[in-house]
Amino acid sequence: MSWPWPLVAYTGMEVLIAVSSVVGNVMVVWAVRINRSLRDTTFCFIVSLALADIAVGALVIPLAITMSMGLETHFYSCLSVACTVLVLTQSSILALLAIAIDRYLRVKIPMSYKRVVTPQRAGWAVLLCWLVSLLVGLTPMFGWNNLQSLRDNGSLVSDDLVVKCQFEMVISMDYMVYFNFFGWVLPPLLLMLVIYVEIFYMIHKQLNKKLTRITIRTLFKGCPTDEIY
Repeated sequence: MSWPWPLVAYTGMEVLIAVSSVVGNVMVVWAVRINRSLRDTTFCFIVSLALADIAVGALVIPLAITMSMGLETHFYSCLSVACTVLVLTQSSILALLAIAIDRYLRVKIPMSYKRVVTPQRAGWAVLLCWLVSLLVGLTPMFGWNNLQSLRDNGSLVSDDLVVKCQFEMVISMDYMVYFNFFGWVLPPLLLMLVIYVEIFYMIHKQLNKKLTRITIRTLFKGCPTDEIY
Protein backbone atom coordinates (compact mmCIF):
# COMPACT_ATOMS: atom_id res chain seq x y z
CA MET A 1 0.00 0.00 0.00
CA SER A 2 1.57 3.27 -1.17
CA TRP A 3 0.65 6.55 0.48
CA PRO A 4 0.18 9.73 -1.59
CA TRP A 5 3.05 12.16 -1.11
CA PRO A 6 0.87 14.93 0.44
CA LEU A 7 -0.12 12.49 3.20
CA VAL A 8 3.52 11.47 3.68
CA ALA A 9 4.61 15.12 3.91
CA TYR A 10 1.76 15.91 6.33
CA THR A 11 2.60 12.90 8.50
CA GLY A 12 6.32 13.77 8.57
CA MET A 13 5.60 17.37 9.57
CA GLU A 14 3.16 16.30 12.28
CA VAL A 15 5.66 13.80 13.71
CA LEU A 16 8.35 16.49 13.82
CA ILE A 17 6.00 18.89 15.62
CA ALA A 18 4.93 16.14 18.05
CA VAL A 19 8.49 15.19 18.98
CA SER A 20 9.50 18.84 19.41
CA SER A 21 6.43 19.54 21.56
CA VAL A 22 7.00 16.56 23.84
CA VAL A 23 10.75 17.12 24.27
CA GLY A 24 10.47 20.88 24.80
CA ASN A 25 7.65 20.69 27.32
CA VAL A 26 9.21 17.78 29.23
CA MET A 27 12.24 20.02 29.68
CA VAL A 28 9.98 22.78 31.04
CA VAL A 29 8.40 20.44 33.60
CA TRP A 30 11.82 19.05 34.56
CA ALA A 31 13.25 22.55 35.01
CA VAL A 32 10.45 23.44 37.41
CA ARG A 33 10.90 20.17 39.27
CA ILE A 34 14.64 20.58 39.92
CA ASN A 35 14.62 24.36 40.51
CA ARG A 36 12.79 25.39 43.68
CA SER A 37 12.92 29.08 42.75
CA LEU A 38 10.59 28.38 39.83
CA ARG A 39 7.89 26.81 41.99
CA ASP A 40 5.55 29.77 42.28
CA THR A 41 1.95 30.30 41.21
CA THR A 42 2.90 31.47 37.72
CA PHE A 43 4.77 28.26 37.00
CA CYS A 44 1.77 26.31 38.24
CA PHE A 45 -0.06 27.55 35.16
CA ILE A 46 2.99 27.08 32.94
CA VAL A 47 3.36 23.45 34.06
CA SER A 48 -0.34 22.89 33.36
CA LEU A 49 0.18 24.28 29.86
CA ALA A 50 3.29 22.15 29.40
CA LEU A 51 1.42 18.99 30.43
CA ALA A 52 -1.40 19.84 28.01
CA ASP A 53 1.13 20.38 25.22
CA ILE A 54 2.88 17.10 26.06
CA ALA A 55 -0.49 15.38 25.72
CA VAL A 56 -1.05 17.19 22.42
CA GLY A 57 2.29 15.94 21.10
CA ALA A 58 1.97 12.42 22.49
CA LEU A 59 -1.75 11.85 21.89
CA VAL A 60 -3.48 14.48 19.77
CA ILE A 61 -1.05 14.55 16.85
CA PRO A 62 -0.80 10.75 16.54
CA LEU A 63 -4.59 10.56 16.74
CA ALA A 64 -4.93 13.30 14.11
CA ILE A 65 -2.59 11.35 11.82
CA THR A 66 -4.66 8.22 12.38
CA MET A 67 -7.86 10.06 11.55
CA SER A 68 -6.34 11.52 8.39
CA MET A 69 -5.91 7.95 7.08
CA GLY A 70 -9.67 7.43 7.10
CA LEU A 71 -9.64 4.00 8.77
CA GLU A 72 -12.99 2.25 9.18
CA THR A 73 -14.01 1.94 12.83
CA HIS A 74 -17.03 2.15 15.12
CA PHE A 75 -18.65 5.59 15.18
CA TYR A 76 -18.20 6.12 18.92
CA SER A 77 -14.58 4.93 18.84
CA CYS A 78 -13.86 7.54 16.20
CA LEU A 79 -15.87 10.13 18.13
CA SER A 80 -13.92 9.45 21.34
CA VAL A 81 -10.66 10.05 19.45
CA ALA A 82 -12.00 13.34 18.07
CA CYS A 83 -13.19 14.41 21.53
CA THR A 84 -9.77 13.69 23.01
CA VAL A 85 -8.29 16.06 20.44
CA LEU A 86 -10.85 18.71 21.39
CA VAL A 87 -10.30 18.35 25.16
CA LEU A 88 -6.52 18.68 25.01
CA THR A 89 -6.63 21.54 22.51
CA GLN A 90 -9.12 23.42 24.69
CA SER A 91 -7.00 22.85 27.80
CA SER A 92 -4.02 24.50 26.06
CA ILE A 93 -6.12 27.54 25.16
CA LEU A 94 -7.47 27.94 28.69
CA ALA A 95 -4.00 27.47 30.18
CA LEU A 96 -2.73 30.31 28.01
CA LEU A 97 -5.63 32.46 29.21
CA ALA A 98 -4.84 31.63 32.84
CA ILE A 99 -1.20 32.65 32.30
CA ALA A 100 -2.34 35.94 30.72
CA ILE A 101 -4.61 36.72 33.68
CA ASP A 102 -1.81 35.83 36.11
CA ARG A 103 0.59 38.18 34.28
CA TYR A 104 -2.02 40.94 34.37
CA LEU A 105 -2.54 40.62 38.13
CA ARG A 106 1.21 40.58 38.75
CA VAL A 107 1.57 43.90 36.91
CA LYS A 108 -1.69 45.46 38.11
CA ILE A 109 -1.39 44.66 41.83
CA PRO A 110 2.30 43.91 42.47
CA MET A 111 2.11 44.70 46.18
CA SER A 112 -0.85 42.43 46.95
CA TYR A 113 -0.28 39.84 44.20
CA LYS A 114 1.00 37.10 46.51
CA ARG A 115 -1.92 37.64 48.88
CA VAL A 116 -4.49 37.44 46.07
CA VAL A 117 -2.93 34.71 43.91
CA THR A 118 -2.17 31.97 46.40
CA PRO A 119 -0.96 28.45 45.45
CA GLN A 120 -4.32 27.05 46.52
CA ARG A 121 -6.24 29.46 44.28
CA ALA A 122 -3.85 28.76 41.41
CA GLY A 123 -4.48 25.03 41.85
CA TRP A 124 -8.25 25.58 41.77
CA ALA A 125 -7.86 27.71 38.62
CA VAL A 126 -5.90 24.94 36.90
CA LEU A 127 -8.52 22.38 37.95
CA LEU A 128 -11.29 24.64 36.62
CA CYS A 129 -9.51 24.96 33.26
CA TRP A 130 -9.33 21.19 32.90
CA LEU A 131 -12.95 20.68 33.97
CA VAL A 132 -14.18 23.25 31.44
CA SER A 133 -12.00 21.62 28.77
CA LEU A 134 -13.57 18.25 29.53
CA LEU A 135 -17.10 19.65 29.37
CA VAL A 136 -16.47 21.50 26.11
CA GLY A 137 -14.52 18.72 24.44
CA LEU A 138 -16.81 15.86 25.48
CA THR A 139 -20.05 17.62 24.47
CA PRO A 140 -20.26 15.66 21.17
CA MET A 141 -20.28 12.41 23.17
CA PHE A 142 -23.62 13.46 24.69
CA GLY A 143 -25.41 13.75 21.35
CA TRP A 144 -24.17 16.83 19.47
CA ASN A 145 -22.55 14.80 16.70
CA ASN A 146 -23.16 13.59 13.14
CA LEU A 147 -24.60 10.15 13.90
CA GLN A 148 -28.16 11.00 12.90
CA SER A 149 -27.11 12.78 9.71
CA LEU A 150 -24.93 9.79 8.75
CA ARG A 151 -27.92 7.52 9.25
CA ASP A 152 -30.12 9.80 7.17
CA ASN A 153 -27.76 10.04 4.18
CA GLY A 154 -26.62 6.41 4.33
CA SER A 155 -22.94 7.16 5.01
CA LEU A 156 -22.57 4.37 7.57
CA VAL A 157 -20.46 1.51 6.24
CA SER A 158 -22.68 -1.05 8.02
CA ASP A 159 -25.56 -1.31 10.44
CA ASP A 160 -23.01 -1.75 13.26
CA LEU A 161 -22.27 2.01 13.16
CA VAL A 162 -18.98 1.52 11.33
CA VAL A 163 -17.76 4.69 9.64
CA LYS A 164 -14.74 6.00 7.80
CA CYS A 165 -13.00 7.66 10.74
CA GLN A 166 -12.42 11.31 9.89
CA PHE A 167 -12.85 14.31 12.16
CA GLU A 168 -15.46 16.06 10.03
CA MET A 169 -17.33 12.77 9.60
CA VAL A 170 -18.22 12.43 13.28
CA ILE A 171 -18.03 16.00 14.65
CA SER A 172 -20.89 18.37 13.84
CA MET A 173 -19.78 21.57 12.12
CA ASP A 174 -22.51 23.44 14.00
CA TYR A 175 -20.84 22.36 17.23
CA MET A 176 -17.36 23.26 15.96
CA VAL A 177 -18.29 26.70 14.59
CA TYR A 178 -21.00 28.06 16.87
CA PHE A 179 -20.21 26.36 20.18
CA ASN A 180 -16.52 25.48 20.13
CA PHE A 181 -14.96 28.26 18.05
CA PHE A 182 -17.27 31.23 18.76
CA GLY A 183 -17.94 30.11 22.33
CA TRP A 184 -14.65 28.70 23.66
CA VAL A 185 -11.82 29.49 21.26
CA LEU A 186 -12.34 33.01 19.92
CA PRO A 187 -13.42 34.69 23.22
CA PRO A 188 -10.34 33.47 25.17
CA LEU A 189 -8.06 34.55 22.33
CA LEU A 190 -9.65 38.00 22.17
CA LEU A 191 -9.50 38.31 25.97
CA MET A 192 -5.80 37.40 25.89
CA LEU A 193 -5.23 40.07 23.26
CA VAL A 194 -6.97 42.69 25.41
CA ILE A 195 -5.06 41.58 28.53
CA TYR A 196 -1.64 41.77 26.88
CA VAL A 197 -2.43 45.16 25.31
CA GLU A 198 -3.38 46.41 28.80
CA ILE A 199 -0.21 44.90 30.27
CA PHE A 200 1.87 46.65 27.62
CA TYR A 201 0.09 49.93 28.36
CA MET A 202 0.66 49.63 32.13
CA ILE A 203 4.33 48.73 31.75
CA HIS A 204 4.83 51.55 29.24
CA LYS A 205 3.19 53.99 31.66
CA GLN A 206 5.35 52.82 34.57
CA LEU A 207 8.53 53.09 32.49
CA ASN A 208 7.61 56.63 31.44
CA LYS A 209 7.14 57.61 35.10
CA LYS A 210 10.52 56.16 36.04
CA LEU A 211 12.17 57.84 33.07
CA THR A 212 10.63 61.18 34.06
CA ARG A 213 11.90 60.85 37.64
CA ILE A 214 15.41 59.94 36.44
CA THR A 215 15.41 62.90 34.04
CA ILE A 216 14.35 65.32 36.79
CA ARG A 217 16.99 64.02 39.17
CA THR A 218 19.64 64.32 36.47
CA LEU A 219 18.67 67.89 35.59
CA PHE A 220 18.60 69.02 39.21
CA LYS A 221 21.54 66.98 40.41
CA GLY A 222 23.10 68.63 43.40
CA CYS A 223 19.97 70.60 44.36
CA PRO A 224 18.17 69.90 47.65
CA THR A 225 15.40 67.37 47.39
CA ASP A 226 12.80 69.91 48.50
CA GLU A 227 13.66 72.16 45.58
CA ILE A 228 13.29 69.31 43.07
CA TYR A 229 9.79 68.39 44.19
